[in-house]
Amino acid sequence: MNTLKNKIALITGASSGIGEATASEFAKLGADLILTARRIDKIQNLAQQLEKEYAIKVLALQLDVQDHANIEKVIGGLTGTWQNIDILVNNAGLALSSDFIQDATVSNWDTMIDTNIKGLLYVTHAVLPTMIKRKVGHIVNISSMAGIEHYPRGNVYSATKHAVRAISKSLRLDLLGQNIRVSDIAPGAVNTEFSTVRWNDKQKADNFYSTFTPLTAEDMADAITYCVTRKPHVNVETIAIYPTEQASANHICANGVPTAGMFPTDKK
Repeated sequence: MNTLKNKIALITGASSGIGEATASEFAKLGADLILTARRIDKIQNLAQQLEKEYAIKVLALQLDVQDHANIEKVIGGLTGTWQNIDILVNNAGLALSSDFIQDATVSNWDTMIDTNIKGLLYVTHAVLPTMIKRKVGHIVNISSMAGIEHYPRGNVYSATKHAVRAISKSLRLDLLGQNIRVSDIAPGAVNTEFSTVRWNDKQKADNFYSTFTPLTAEDMADAITYCVTRKPHVNVETIAIYPTEQASANHICANGVPTAGMFPTDKK
């Protein structure tokens, strides 16, 4: 039976969606958890729930992955066995709007780049020294099908996820011989808070996902768990996952009708 007993996993963006679901899956398998997010109240509540249900240890830490100094302070401040992180899940990430480049708000670009690329790098850089010292570890980066393909109005978000995939491949090369595994998970359409944040409009997100059966956060947590529970000599490089009603980053079967366009309910 797969187990994560005696493992410590750090999950960024653990307050909802894929991060929260992954925390639950890891807890079921006995891992002790370091849960991070900006919304400290949410991860504190999740920590209490998981500790009670699975008799594991959970450390809830407020962390903004855009803030390098904050990351160095929080991760550098870990004490005792909490320093010995076995698994890092770089899940924190976001998209803001779905504008054409010529119509975009430049500050949205900055936020996506600072979160999806620089944040992932900052956290990885803070965690790696101890992994290298111990010669053990597994880094799981959450990219996107937008990092493999493209779709109209995906532009800068897509670019950040292409960067995540490039970083994952580079990490494997840089860490060769260190006994540290690196996996990349590329989801297609997943129904989480992601699209509500993207459009700042829950109704619009609900309308989009109501036209087909999307992936769930639990589907993605299952894929992440699969990667980290393989035998030590096995490294799953990439898992790319679509819902059955999605055929590419730009093709979804909406209301039973194959549709070209990532956002078939968005009439802009």
